[in-house]
Amino acid sequence: AEEETMDVQGAAAADPSRAGRGQSNATAVWALLEQATQMKTEGNAFYRDRNIRSAIGRYHRALLVLRGLDSEVLSSVKGFGPERPALTPEQEASLRNTQVDCYNNLAACLLQKQSVDYARVREYSLRVLTWRPDDVKALYRAGVAFLEMGDAQTAKHYLTKACNEQPHAKTDARVKKHLQRAQEKLDQELQKEKAMYRGMFSSKLKSD
Repeated sequence: AEEETMDVQGAAAADPSRAGRGQSNATAVWALLEQATQMKTEGNAFYRDRNIRSAIGRYHRALLVLRGLDSEVLSSVKGFGPERPALTPEQEASLRNTQVDCYNNLAACLLQKQSVDYARVREYSLRVLTWRPDDVKALYRAGVAFLEMGDAQTAKHYLTKACNEQPHAKTDARVKKHLQRAQEKLDQELQKEKAMYRGMFSSKLKSD
């Protein structure tokens, strides 16, 4: 698929007609978007088969293909390599949808591993939330990651939002369970703080 894409780009460069170039570029973009979608689909199949390592590999490859089309990435490396034409709104939507799915699925894969890299789960989930602030899966996983990394306050923020984004009756039991854990942790921290201040206060009274 990569060779076919390169052939299309080569034909576009050789074509003296501007319309021909535009058409060839559009074909090349769609070919890359389709390639990334295919890799994501393969990743989903591996995930369903519990082949987490292969699923992660496919999602990473899909994201690598999309990097060359992402205007956010390209604007930060302007001047390096050939300029790409701006994507159409339809192409932009396809790119972003695939990125969101891949990052969400990568976070899901990492949570299935025996030793979970919560920093990476947080990174992938927050990336999804920059594009889709109301994405329930990303809100939930960001909350879990913050909770496991010791930030119960931020975890509560994301988990509460995840609850609010779903009809109450359909709220996932896992979201409620982790929200309860976050609240219990905050209550424990508050009790420790109160005990510490009580200790400091009694010590001051004794010294006075």
